[in-house]
Amino acid sequence: MEASLDLQQLRADLDLKRPCCLVRLAVCSHSFCRPCITACCEAKRSASCPLCREGFELKDLRPNQELALLVSSIPREEKEKELKRQEELELELDRGGAWGSQSSAEGEKEEEIGEISKQLEMTEETICLLGKDLSKTKEYTSQIKSQITKDCCCMKKYIERQGRSTLMFFEQQQQATQQKIEETIDQLCAEVNELTDIKAQWRRTGNNLPERDGYKGSPLTTDKITLDEEKINVVTSAAEDLKKQLEMLLLEKYSGQFPTEEPPGLHQETRVCSLSSESATKNPEPGMSSQFSQWADDVTFDLTRIYQCLVITTQNRKVMVSSYPSDYEPSPKRFCISQVMCSQGFSTGCHSWEVITKDSDGWAVGVAHEMIGERDKLGRSEHYWCVERVGPKKQLSAWHRDRETLLNREKPLKVGVFLELQKKSMSFYSIRDKEMLLHTFEINTSNPLYPAFWLYSLDRNGSLTISHTNRR
Repeated sequence: MEASLDLQQLRADLDLKRPCCLVRLAVCSHSFCRPCITACCEAKRSASCPLCREGFELKDLRPNQELALLVSSIPREEKEKELKRQEELELELDRGGAWGSQSSAEGEKEEEIGEISKQLEMTEETICLLGKDLSKTKEYTSQIKSQITKDCCCMKKYIERQGRSTLMFFEQQQQATQQKIEETIDQLCAEVNELTDIKAQWRRTGNNLPERDGYKGSPLTTDKITLDEEKINVVTSAAEDLKKQLEMLLLEKYSGQFPTEEPPGLHQETRVCSLSSESATKNPEPGMSSQFSQWADDVTFDLTRIYQCLVITTQNRKVMVSSYPSDYEPSPKRFCISQVMCSQGFSTGCHSWEVITKDSDGWAVGVAHEMIGERDKLGRSEHYWCVERVGPKKQLSAWHRDRETLLNREKPLKVGVFLELQKKSMSFYSIRDKEMLLHTFEINTSNPLYPAFWLYSLDRNGSLTISHTNRR
């Protein structure tokens, strides 16, 4: 018999009184009692299996010893029950075996229904589990949202309280200064009146001047009264530090979590924070305004060539040091040190860009060959050039081929880079009110050069910002 038939069906199809006479049909593997199947087939023109109608020859009957052994182990009561069923089966076999086919079809149908029932039960159980997971997710998300709302309200109240305190401080400073100025004005007015009286008396008495009490001297000797700039600077610096720390905290812990506002179709490797058009209008990024603006290029940081602990913001134009690795996608070009390159490379023509460096005490600005290694440092090879400001003394210097040239210059607030590839030269400028040349390199390479930067992790709150292009 087929392996899929259960024991009950097996007992129903066999003659349990004579297990030694059990035979198996070679063509379909169904098993019957030899005398019964022989008698059934002799009454017909051609021999066929009563269950599946598969044709066979009587010489193909084979003893089924395994089944005989199994049947022999069935208890006597079960054998009697099965014997009765077998007798009913034999009667049906005499009628042409139609009952066997119908029973087999019904058995297969019941088996299919059983399988469907099991699948249905498993599906319903899965739906129930997913429903529970969904409920837990909603509950957890609701708790997180509530906590974030509460924290934001606390931060808002704290900032508002600090803002009121700061404004009150300035108001007090203004009132104190105003009071001093008004008192001084009153004193000077009294001095004017006294001098006027003295002048009138002098005219009346001739050359003999009367004695004067309380005269304190000319107004020109009075000290200038101004706001306490030292205290004001302390307060404004504290407010600026609070702003930076809040920004750094959000970027370090949630970089890549904030949705970005990008033009349709613009694909970026990872999500980064960007300014909306309204915000950009209110707080425009500084643009290039130097004599090299006519060659200005719109360069942006490459998210595939950036160290994991550097964070990119402001439309890929600002880079900051982070305490936590960002979830950038894997890239074979990614640096293992705190460096970043731009996506744009140049091999011909004149090009320039400007970098705001005032917000960092440790940095390097330069250019590099496209094949720079993940551990190669700017200026330490033949194909990398840079100016940098780092070290205990914060000395400004130029680097190429691992050779340092000290530059006797103050800290640049903005560094301009000017490439003249036809002349094979590259110049770095300090840009304030006007450009001041820092250093010029001769470039001996025909390979494309890419803007590159090094932000030292010692300066945790430091940042570099690429100025927007502003061609003349």
